[in-house]
Amino acid sequence: MTATSIQMNKNLNIVPFVSVDHMMKIVGRLSMETMLEGIAAYIEEDFKRWELFDKTPRVAAHSDEGVIELMPTSDGEHYGFKYVNGHPKNMKEGLQTVTAFGVLSKVYTGYPILFSEMTILTALRTAATSVVAAKYLARKNSHCMALIGNGAQSEFQALAFKTMLGIDKLRLYDIDPAATEKFKGNMQGYGFEIVTCGSAREAAQGADIITTVTADKQNATILTDDMVGPGVHINAVGGDCPGKTELEKDLVLRSSLFVEYPPQTRIEGELQQLDADYPVNELWQVIRGELAGRKNDTEVTLFDSVGFATEDFSALRYIRDQLDRPGMSDMYENLDMIADPDDPRDLYGMVRRSGAMAKVAA
Repeated sequence: MTATSIQMNKNLNIVPFVSVDHMMKIVGRLSMETMLEGIAAYIEEDFKRWELFDKTPRVAAHSDEGVIELMPTSDGEHYGFKYVNGHPKNMKEGLQTVTAFGVLSKVYTGYPILFSEMTILTALRTAATSVVAAKYLARKNSHCMALIGNGAQSEFQALAFKTMLGIDKLRLYDIDPAATEKFKGNMQGYGFEIVTCGSAREAAQGADIITTVTADKQNATILTDDMVGPGVHINAVGGDCPGKTELEKDLVLRSSLFVEYPPQTRIEGELQQLDADYPVNELWQVIRGELAGRKNDTEVTLFDSVGFATEDFSALRYIRDQLDRPGMSDMYENLDMIADPDDPRDLYGMVRRSGAMAKVAA
């Protein structure tokens, strides 16, 4: 289904709401693998219509504790935004590092047509975006991936790469061994050959793809230039806000760089380390065949992934389309979100006639 197929509820003041519980039920109904493939297809489709979208770097409010961001975009027919935070310190307090929700609306009326949790959905769309990029940038015979950082995003990345690219061997490293054990427990039964490593350097050895997905908000050096051999594809996911990087500058300079939206990546990604005019390749142009992706089997490719609003738009669009499928009526609830007076000019009268207001004194 395309964006044009999204239908509004006949009762325009009723908005479908997908809660966390609903999202988990949707995953159970459709399967994680089906959703990863479906969201990836929508992301790829929307990258192909890149020129239709309003594009702006996300609006961020930074604090010493973390960041809160709004990520808006529109294709002219629908408008979507995501509210998301990033607070690495939350983990020590038993809280999620990242939480999110999103809204999809009709441009014609301005009325919302979906309100959804996006903590789970963001994990799905981030992994799906990684695979879309790797489809064009990784070597075709890739089968082994290093996962450096085994936190909340890691299982989604592993399953996406297995489902769509056939990755069946994982080399794991996290500074917290409990995170690696958590990952191994969650991935039992999926057919991975898993090697637990004692360092990032060890994890990178022999890997066709290296995914870095660490959480700490700092200029870290997770990968150095000498850790990465020829032909490797690097999926750099963790560096996603100002002052947060994962790769040594020399490694970034040696790699063929691919990004989502340069004005945002230069602020938030590994590109922070380079000159403001350093040339990069845009992923949408590769997907449309306007630029080459991987040129040969010895080239080191780097997807400097920070997450962009069109990907959230794609994920919301995918979820809204699933709600239109037969048998999905129990996967959401209806919220009375929009005031709907009989006379659009008489909002006050609607409230007054409801009986909710105290009687006006005579």
